[in-house]
Amino acid sequence: MIVDGPTAAQKAKGAGTAIKVPETNSVSIRNTIFLRKPFATMFIKIYKYVFLGSTFLAYTQFAKAQSPSTVPWIRPENSKSSPIWGIQNGIVVGLWPASIDGVNPNSDGGPRGLLRIGYEYKGAVYLVNFIAVEPQVDGDMEFSEVSPSRVDGKLGKLFWASEDTTGGFTPSASTPGVITHPDATHPEIEQLSLYILMEKFIDGANPYLKLTIRSDRPGELGLQLFNYPKSAAMERCALTATMGNYSRLRLLYLKDNVIDSRELFKGYDEIEFAEKEPYPVTQMLKDKNSNPIVLAESNESFNELASWPQSPAYLAKWNWRYRPFFKLTQYWRVDAGGYDPSLQVRVNGRANYWSGGSADKSNYVAVPGGPAFENFELRENYHSGQTFYFGLSLKPASELVAGF
Repeated sequence: MIVDGPTAAQKAKGAGTAIKVPETNSVSIRNTIFLRKPFATMFIKIYKYVFLGSTFLAYTQFAKAQSPSTVPWIRPENSKSSPIWGIQNGIVVGLWPASIDGVNPNSDGGPRGLLRIGYEYKGAVYLVNFIAVEPQVDGDMEFSEVSPSRVDGKLGKLFWASEDTTGGFTPSASTPGVITHPDATHPEIEQLSLYILMEKFIDGANPYLKLTIRSDRPGELGLQLFNYPKSAAMERCALTATMGNYSRLRLLYLKDNVIDSRELFKGYDEIEFAEKEPYPVTQMLKDKNSNPIVLAESNESFNELASWPQSPAYLAKWNWRYRPFFKLTQYWRVDAGGYDPSLQVRVNGRANYWSGGSADKSNYVAVPGGPAFENFELRENYHSGQTFYFGLSLKPASELVAGF
């Protein structure tokens, strides 16, 4: 990846070569599939059955000039780079098969069908959470990280990036993102944007996302939802932060109270999710701009959060150990004029770390300190163009709320 800024190169290098495969009836990814070297070999087994009888077109892409920038953006260097975007001292987003924290060089960064959410601080990126896409059609929800792919039947929808709403899957970066200036009164403010496209869901839902990061709000990711014309009608399309247990989020900040997961799920010790009623928008806090907002943080000190039991069972689950050397508050918000009364906060909890869906309780270990929130999201009736913001802050929730 490259880091933009006054001392960094500000242009894409070495346009990559790709193979374009016309869509067949057996593959329902929109338009086309793209494979870029050196990742092509990795995916031949997945896609080999669409190659027969196909016409191959070599093309070059990615080397579009970008205007000079003084903002330290984190962007792919070229079409062979890992699909990771973000900003220094702020939020970072990546796609499978990229690992954004580099803890395990052989890792693909986690399940497919998820946005990897990280935070860059002091020169390193740390994984913090994942965001899944969950459309609801005719009352049934589908989950992007566990819904089988139409391409290879494996769990997890394929996600890929684009500068627009066209194009097909690539496992590497297909765009560095587009830099614009969203505020004419403050031309120094920059915005990085790109589209995240995905396979059509089994229920017929065909959403896509526009992601944005503003230089004046480096800890915040904008996620705007749209759908293709032939998509099944979606009643809702939730964007959920799926891994609250990793940060041991236990305190949920609402307008009149703070919900403690240990009290909310008191006595629960099963391996499934614990679910309670959602909280309506009327119970949400509002920031200084009157935007509805909800925050979540760990109840533990950093030393407690960073500690990890040393028994063999926990050492075998070391991937759940909190690895950043700092605490973060996580939040969701919407714009003051951009929501309707159906908006609500939804959380669930776990007393035991997820363990691949096993039904054997011996494969699980308890979350140290008691039940914590796992899924953390805003829900609202779907309309094209609706926007949610997911944010990370080094400030404790109490300090952020005091500033409202």
